[in-house]
Amino acid sequence: MQLKIEVLKILEEERGRDISGQALAERFGVSRNAVWKAVKALQAEGYKILAGQNKGYRLSDENDMLSAVGIADAIEHRVKGMSVYLHRTIDSTNNEAKRLIADGKTGTALIVAEGQTAGRGRRGREFFSPALTGIYMTFSFPSSMPLTDAVGITTATAVAVFLAIKDLTGVETEIKWVNDIYLHGKKICGILTEAISDFESGCVQHIIVGVGMNYQTADFPRELKGIAGSLSPVGVNRNRMIARIVDRLLDILNGDVDYLAIYRQHSLVLGKEIVYERDGVKHEARALDIDEEGGLVVAHADGSKTTLTSGEISLRLR
Repeated sequence: MQLKIEVLKILEEERGRDISGQALAERFGVSRNAVWKAVKALQAEGYKILAGQNKGYRLSDENDMLSAVGIADAIEHRVKGMSVYLHRTIDSTNNEAKRLIADGKTGTALIVAEGQTAGRGRRGREFFSPALTGIYMTFSFPSSMPLTDAVGITTATAVAVFLAIKDLTGVETEIKWVNDIYLHGKKICGILTEAISDFESGCVQHIIVGVGMNYQTADFPRELKGIAGSLSPVGVNRNRMIARIVDRLLDILNGDVDYLAIYRQHSLVLGKEIVYERDGVKHEARALDIDEEGGLVVAHADGSKTTLTSGEISLRLR
C-alpha cells in the first residue's frame, strides 16, 4: 500500500490528535522526509491536513474528503472479504458494481465516488451528482434470495438511510414510497436497487443498492430548484455517514431492526390522497398501509383496494 494511504489511515483513526512526523516515520520504517512528501501529496489531492512545528500532523475537523480507509475504519460490522473502492469521478457507482461482478469480483463491495457523470435514478432518470458535495455509494453483495423477496431491499435501504441520518444528526426525515428521502418537503436522497438474477432458478445472485444523497449540495440546476434539498449536517463528515448507512442496512439484513414499522411510522404518504400511474393511465387513491413486502396498499373512491409494488408506478403527492 502506498505510504500516503497508510498515513491517511492513521490520521483518520486519530482524528483530533496530533501525530508527529517522527512517530509516523518510525511506524512505517521510512524517513521523516518521506512522511512529509506523503502528507504534501494528500494535501494536493484536497485533504485538509494541519501541520505545526513541534506538533506534527492532524486531519482537520473541516476535512470532508472521502477516503476508502476512513470509511472502512468507521464501519462497525466486520463483513468477511468486503472491499471498499473509492473513485474521484465515475459514470455511476451502480454501473461500477456491475463491472466488478462481470470481472469476477463477486464478494461484498462498497463503491463510493466523489462525483458521477451519469448518475441514475429509477426509470432511467438522471441523478444530479456534483463533485465533493454529495454521497454517491453502492453496496453490492451476493445473495440467493428469490427475486420476489429482493423487492423489499429498497424499503430496507430507505430505513437504513433514515436511521443513519437520525443517529448522526438527530434529524428525522420522511420516506416517500418507495425510494426517496425527504426533508422539509424536498427530496434529499434517492435509492436505486438492481439485481443480477439467474433466469432458470428465478433467484437473485447479486443485489446492487445505490444511494445518492444531496449532502452539502447548494447549487441545483433550475429544474431541480424548489423540489431538491440538501441534508447539510453540521460536524458529520461523509465518511461517517456512508459507514453508518452500511451498518444500519446490515442491521436490517441481519434481522435486528423492525424496519417496516419504522418505514410506516415515517412515511410521507400514508393517510394521504395520491395519484399513481399504471399502464399509462393515472389513478387517484388514498394510501392506506405498507404491506410486509414493502408494497403500498391503496384504496380507490369506489372502495376497491390494490397493492402497488416497486417498479410498477410513478407516485406523486397531489
